[in-house]
Amino acid sequence: MKALVVPEPAAKTLQQLEWTNRSMPNPKADEVLIRTRAVGLNPVDVKIVFNGYFDWTYPHTLGLDVAGEVMGVGDRVSDYKVGDRVAGHANFAEDGAFAEYVTYPAAALTIIPESVDYETAAGCLCAGMTAYQALFRKAQLNNVETVLIHAGAGGVGSMAIQLANIAGKHVITTVSAAKEDFVAALKPDAIIDYHKEDVTKRVLELTRGLGADLIINNIGNSEADFDRIAYNGQLVCVLDTPTDAPEDKALSISNLDLGGAHRSGNPWQVQDLGKMAGELLELVADGKIDPLITKRYAREDIVEGLRALDAHEIVGKAIAKF
Repeated sequence: MKALVVPEPAAKTLQQLEWTNRSMPNPKADEVLIRTRAVGLNPVDVKIVFNGYFDWTYPHTLGLDVAGEVMGVGDRVSDYKVGDRVAGHANFAEDGAFAEYVTYPAAALTIIPESVDYETAAGCLCAGMTAYQALFRKAQLNNVETVLIHAGAGGVGSMAIQLANIAGKHVITTVSAAKEDFVAALKPDAIIDYHKEDVTKRVLELTRGLGADLIINNIGNSEADFDRIAYNGQLVCVLDTPTDAPEDKALSISNLDLGGAHRSGNPWQVQDLGKMAGELLELVADGKIDPLITKRYAREDIVEGLRALDAHEIVGKAIAKF
């Protein structure tokens, strides 16, 4: 089968990725064999190429998000059968989804609703699940009125805006002027152009000087949010989690590592990946959220899609069709 691989440990650039022939994988007892129909493209896919992973064997197949058809199941799998349409977010330590066939832990999968196609399902996973985990696993929303979501035009940010709207929160987001129209269609309550405006000053103006109750930061430099957050506020960090916080605000700081559940040794956390994916896809099926797929690539053009992500040329979500 064809697969997009990191060929050797020294390959640390997108240009060094290769399409190659690999043997068909065999599912372990708790795994499912999937024929890939669509995959999500994510900034973390690029980061993985640049950084590698100490425990890989080479060649290593890339790709974290898959939607496809079940072709076989392991001896201990009872929740899925051949022909089921499934989707899930994978473990980057293992061979991934940029291949014609892939094996996934059954616990991390979910059935795709009948009204949702493979491409839409693939577009909901990494970014959507990160946003979902930030809001509905890490954050305590009972005491939250205002949510600041950084990078609202990105995959995580655009999904987080939609989910926060569903939760009935007052949403502020940051964006560049070129992407403002895209974000405005999601109906946040306020948009801050971080190139032209002082983000901290504007957040305080919008919150009557109190700061945002919840901040979802997926851009790094999280310490800058200390001046933008309310007393008893919550800061959820996808990148660059601070180790110290100001003592006068009684902050809660959470680190978010979605795929780390696979490497945690905790089967309940792996199972929750499948549960979150299923809950997201039901929201899509009900017409309540949209992964906002703006770029669709053929599988042979995945590397170009990753390059465009790395260059911040894509708003919303990119997927590739198999």
